[in-house]
Amino acid sequence: MPSESHGIDLKNLAIVLVRPRFSENIGAAARAMKNMGIDSLLVVEPENFDRERIDRMATHVARDIVEHAAVHSRLSDALASFSYVIGTTARLGGERSAVMTPKHLARKLAPISRKNRIALLFGSEDRGLLNQDIRLCHDLVSIPTADFSSLNLAQAVMVLCYELHEACRTEKAPPVPRLATRRELDGMYAQLRDVLVRINYINPENPDYWMNKLRRFFNRYQLRAGEVSVIRGICRQIDWYGGKVKRKD
Repeated sequence: MPSESHGIDLKNLAIVLVRPRFSENIGAAARAMKNMGIDSLLVVEPENFDRERIDRMATHVARDIVEHAAVHSRLSDALASFSYVIGTTARLGGERSAVMTPKHLARKLAPISRKNRIALLFGSEDRGLLNQDIRLCHDLVSIPTADFSSLNLAQAVMVLCYELHEACRTEKAPPVPRLATRRELDGMYAQLRDVLVRINYINPENPDYWMNKLRRFFNRYQLRAGEVSVIRGICRQIDWYGGKVKRKD
């Protein structure tokens, strides 16, 4: 067994199934997680959550993962306490242009996982992750395939969990300090959007276009909580000064 001081800290990893359609796939995903030593499962807006069918596929081996799985009605709530979020996608282009391979992702997450909770998102069986889900992600990963790119949900979970498990065998990497949580980042982006609309920097009728560019920019720098606080402080000062100038006019 690898030492806990090496590679990825699997205790800080969680698998998040977003809008899964079939209970059997939830159970099969839990079993794949158990095979690879990942215990934390979150399920968001499941179309079906039949415990009997889930348990049948999870088997008694992975039943503890199902019993402790957290079920959420909103993705933003499920991700609130996570500092790093990765989305899986089979579709490329547009907002999904910067995509890593599973092996590259595993190497990148090793130092981040030491002091940060990480969520790995999988979309529904028919539509995958939506663009609104992708906007909550720091990075995207795609599993290379042949001509037919669509994988069964549980198969995709197994491939990613395998690569993460294998990364446990790598040499110890310097840890990344605690990053801002999804809740802290969402608060910053909401405040930034409001200020930029108010000073006419971005179009109020289509703020997402520019906000997506800013999200991609900030994601490259892995913001810490203190840095988010500084940005929010600048936003407050801009807002205050803008109001002061307007009152003078």
